[in-house]
Amino acid sequence: MSIATPDSTLPIDREFDFQPKDFARVRALIYARAGISLHEGKQAMVYSRLSRRLRETGHPSFEAYLQWLESHSGPQGEREWQEFVNCLTTNLTSFFREEHHFHELANWLKARGSQPTRIWCCASSTGEEPYSLAMTVAENLGLHAPVKILASDIDTNVLAAASRGVYPADARGLSPQRLRNYFLKGKGANAGSIRVKPELARFVEFRPFNLMQPSWQLGEAFDIVFCRNVMIYFDGPTQRKVLERIHAVMKPKGLLFVGHSENFTDSRDLFVLRGKTVYDRV
Repeated sequence: MSIATPDSTLPIDREFDFQPKDFARVRALIYARAGISLHEGKQAMVYSRLSRRLRETGHPSFEAYLQWLESHSGPQGEREWQEFVNCLTTNLTSFFREEHHFHELANWLKARGSQPTRIWCCASSTGEEPYSLAMTVAENLGLHAPVKILASDIDTNVLAAASRGVYPADARGLSPQRLRNYFLKGKGANAGSIRVKPELARFVEFRPFNLMQPSWQLGEAFDIVFCRNVMIYFDGPTQRKVLERIHAVMKPKGLLFVGHSENFTDSRDLFVLRGKTVYDRV
C-alpha cells in the first residue's frame, strides 16, 4: 500500500519517478495548451492522472513521456496532446446546478418570446448543463422553440459521453416530472439508466473547443453564454483575454452566467453585474 509524504501527499513508493522539474514542465505545458494555471498543491493530482498515460503509452518516466509529447506533431502527437489535456481537466457537474441561473434564464426566455436565440455552454462536461438549458427552453417556449444551444468542452472524452445523453436513473437534480417528460428509461441490460429524448437533444450541438485557440469560429453572435466554473482555473491575464473573446462573440445586452466563486467586476468595460453571478454584456 502506498503512503503519503506529509508535505506533498505524493506516495513514497511511486511507480514512476516524478521530480519537481517534471511538475514544473507539466504546469508550463497545460498553461500553454489550455490556459489552466496549476498551483503547487496539485502535484499529487498530476502524478495520479498522468501516471495512467505513462502506463498506456509505455513510457518509463515522466521525463520520457513529456519529452515525447513535446517532440511529436501530426495526428499521433495531437491525439496524445488531447489525452494529456483530458487527464488534467476537472469535470464536476449535475443537472440544474446553481438553480437560480435557470430561473433567471426562464424569465429572460419568456420576456423574449419566440425570437430566434443562440446559447453557448462553453464547458459542457458530460452534458448535464446543456441538457438543463434545453429543458428550461422546452418548459418555457416549447419543444419547437427557435433556440440553438452550442455545447463545447476541451475534454473530448466527456464530450462524447455528453453527446450520448445516457445517465444513471438516480442522477442528481432531476425531478420525477422532468424524468418523465425528457428521458427514456432503460430496459433489460440498460435498466438503471436513462437517455435524453431525441426531441430535447435536437436543441443541442456538441463540439470540441479550446478557449485558448487563437481563432474562434462560432457562427452568429450569442444571446446567452454559460461559462461557469471555468475561469477559476485561469490566472488574471488569461481570464481577461477569455472575457474579451466572449464579449466579442456575444450580442449587446446578452447575458453571461458564471460560477458562484467567480467575480468579474474588474471588467466593467465588458460586463456589468445584473444579479447573482449573472452579467449583462456591455
